[in-house]
Amino acid sequence: MLKVLFLVLMVSGIPVAIAMAGSSLIYILVSGDLPPFAVVHRMIGGIDSFPLLAVPFFILAGNLMNNAGITNRIYNFALSLVGWLKGGLGHVNVLGSVIFAGMSGTAIADAAGLGTIEIKAMKDHGYDLEFAVGVTAASATLGPIIPPSLPFVIYAMMANVSVGALFLAGILPGVLMAILMMLTVAYFAHKNGWGGDIQFEWHRVSKALIETAVVAIWPVALYASIVHGGAQPQLATAVALVILFAADRLFKFQAVLPIMTPVLLIGGMTTGIFTPTEGAIAACVWSMILGLAWYRTLSWKMFVKVCLDTVETTATVMFIVAAASIFGWMLTATGVTAQIAAWVLAMTNEPWLFLLMANLLMLFVGCFLEPTAAITILVPILLPIARQLGVDPVHFGLVMVLNLMIGLLHPPMGMVLFVLARVAKLSLERTTMAILPWLFPLLASLVVLTYVPAISLWLPRMLGM
Repeated sequence: MLKVLFLVLMVSGIPVAIAMAGSSLIYILVSGDLPPFAVVHRMIGGIDSFPLLAVPFFILAGNLMNNAGITNRIYNFALSLVGWLKGGLGHVNVLGSVIFAGMSGTAIADAAGLGTIEIKAMKDHGYDLEFAVGVTAASATLGPIIPPSLPFVIYAMMANVSVGALFLAGILPGVLMAILMMLTVAYFAHKNGWGGDIQFEWHRVSKALIETAVVAIWPVALYASIVHGGAQPQLATAVALVILFAADRLFKFQAVLPIMTPVLLIGGMTTGIFTPTEGAIAACVWSMILGLAWYRTLSWKMFVKVCLDTVETTATVMFIVAAASIFGWMLTATGVTAQIAAWVLAMTNEPWLFLLMANLLMLFVGCFLEPTAAITILVPILLPIARQLGVDPVHFGLVMVLNLMIGLLHPPMGMVLFVLARVAKLSLERTTMAILPWLFPLLASLVVLTYVPAISLWLPRMLGM
């Protein structure tokens, strides 16, 4: 009955969060087994979680970066590094999304932030608008895979696994996805005879390579001084940051400081300086320092607007989580999850076949539900089965999030699809057709990451998380 009520409300056009909470309330009223106040109690309990405190702060950090002109710096850095390659702006699009993914944590923020700049630049350089939209949509899926990631935080809370382990698990898969996307760009460039979009200048490329080296060497040196040199983490980090800011002022780097956002987050969590939730606050402080004090591209008036936008987004996300928590609890209490588990296990005890079935289900669900709602509904149903079959919950979390990100590119509910259609001023039909070729690298990544769990689990296991 609960499932029927939920589907009826969904089909009638009611928002998914209200449909979940409403179907649970109606079921309780009809059955009479529980007092109606249990709905409110369970909804409040669903968001009364310390890891969920990271959600508003990661949203705020992404909004601050997006409104402080950081996206232009990331774009110019990526252009200097790979813009001279054949199909240059396509490569810039992917690399820019890799970098911005370390700040926003959401695919929609990536598509709306960098997407506006990238699509306009590619159109001005003579690229097909459909190609520009397609590569922008595909690269936007990197946002929740490369840390920090809001869907990972939600999954970690639902599955009771480490947020830090999930963040680490997303790094190598994100790199793999970026490589496959850049190979796809190279294929289209070769097919259409596209050249580079800027001339190769050793001075420009070498400066970008120096910035890349700084980003790579700086955290390694800091980690070595703390772990092997016996330095106090807080003192060593403070000294290293002073050196970093001095180098940025001296050499006039384009994007070293913004790129350091995910580096500082992962480094702080692995060395024990802060928890993932505290890391979200650190990301906000870092964004405010860059926007208000260092680059001075963020005014206090803009800061207030960003905070209000963050409150609105956070309220939406938290209401979805609260509604899904009561719905998930009701699914468990009424035995629906146990019935589904028994049905699946009766069909197969093979992990590979279960992962195939789960992928198909999650791809389908991702086309209709917002990722936060989908995660909170699917985790209580699928994760117990995955655990019984020996599938690592961290690996399964990565697979789930990737499936749901691909779902964001599809009608009828794909939010990235709607954002890019508005940005590019294209119809939904043309936007959908533009995205179709880019499903090949995304689905190839999904297959590899599903059946080669070592790619996602190597870093967390190496660092003992």
